[in-house]
Amino acid sequence: MKRCGARCTARLLAALCATQAAAAVVAPIRAQVSAPAAQVPVQSAPPDAGPFVPVLMVPGWFKTGAAFAGLRARMLNAGWPEDHVAAITFAERTGSNREHAREMAAAVDDLLARTGAARVDIIAHSMGGLATRLYLRDHPGKVRRVVFLATPHRGTYAAYLAFGRGRAEMLPGSAFLDSLNAAPPVPPGVEAMTVRTLVDAHIIPGVSATLPGVRDVVVCCPAHQAISRNLDVFRAVVAFLREEPGR
Repeated sequence: MKRCGARCTARLLAALCATQAAAAVVAPIRAQVSAPAAQVPVQSAPPDAGPFVPVLMVPGWFKTGAAFAGLRARMLNAGWPEDHVAAITFAERTGSNREHAREMAAAVDDLLARTGAARVDIIAHSMGGLATRLYLRDHPGKVRRVVFLATPHRGTYAAYLAFGRGRAEMLPGSAFLDSLNAAPPVPPGVEAMTVRTLVDAHIIPGVSATLPGVRDVVVCCPAHQAISRNLDVFRAVVAFLREEPGR
């Protein structure tokens, strides 16, 4: 069989993206949340939601914590205290999720010590969700809820265009993903939600952004990198993080 070089790979990914985008146009928009996301106030939270749980934001491949600046500002405006919302920037932004998970452990411990809270919530974007799942598996008991924004849980063919040690881990069928997905999506006691967009050219196939048995929210139609800045996504995230336990 003839090997597919860089130009061939690029054409293949372009075709896959075009196919996914075309399917998105006719796909039904669905949002499986406890209440319609659009009904959640932007600048307030339910009065009976209790104290604000600290939030750690985890960026995706090649990104820094600054990618969450807009979402962080909205969360502070919604009532989260200044010291309760932090974003991590990994030492090697395209590195292995295994090292990123270790860096997350230090960041979570720092946030807990700084706020005096018992547990944190996590908002993870793209590849950052893979490091988050590994962290959850190896460090139980410190996370209450987690939101996965456009995370390639079963890999993405777009990773063929990436680089760094994170590239191989994001490829469909990688040993890293097989090991990660051999365990439950999240440990017992952790509530999770996936959020994905209908026009994501970075997560191919788009269903890879879902997890079995986990609440799924589909939004129309921010791009992959813009999903954390989308207002409907913010509303869905606030509704999930502030809802009463057990709902």
